[in-house]
Amino acid sequence: MKLDSDDFELFGVPRQFEQDAAALDARWRTLLAEAHPDRFVSDGAQAQRLAMQWSVRINEAHRRLRNPLSRAAYLCELHGAPIHAEDNTAMPSAFLMQQMAWRESLDEASTLSEVEALASAVTAHRHHALGELRVLLDDQHDHAAAAQQVRALMFVERFASDVDQRLEALEQ
Repeated sequence: MKLDSDDFELFGVPRQFEQDAAALDARWRTLLAEAHPDRFVSDGAQAQRLAMQWSVRINEAHRRLRNPLSRAAYLCELHGAPIHAEDNTAMPSAFLMQQMAWRESLDEASTLSEVEALASAVTAHRHHALGELRVLLDDQHDHAAAAQQVRALMFVERFASDVDQRLEALEQ
C-alpha cells in the first residue's frame, strides 16, 4: 500500500462511479486484515501506530467509496471539479421548483399514506439522478456537470431525511 494512493488505487478498483459494493466490502476486509495493528506487535510501537493510521485511512476510503454520493463527489474532486456545496448553491430553476413542490407536499401531508407516496417519489427521483450521475461520470466524463448533479443530490438527500423523520413521527 502506498500512502499517497487515492481511494480507488488503494482498493485496487477502477476510478469510476460504478462499483461493486460486495467487492468493495471484501477488499476492505482484506486491507484491514493486512494493516491490523496486532500484526505488528513484534515490530514495536511505531509500526503499530503506522498500522493504526493505515486502518483509519482504509476505513475512510471504504466509507467514501461505499456511498454513491460521496464516491461521486470524490471523483469530481479528483478530476478538478470540486463540489463546493457550502458556497455554490446555484441550481437549475426546474430543480428548485421540484424542491419547492416537494416541501409544500410534505408540509401539507397529513396522513401516513401521503408521506409514503412522497417518500416513494423522492426515492424514484434519487434512483434516476444516480443513474444520470453514472452516465456523466463513467460515460461522458463530464465532471463539471456531475459536480452540479452531486450538489442537487445533496439537497435530495437532506429532503429524504426530512421525509423519513416525518414518517417516523406519523408511525408513532
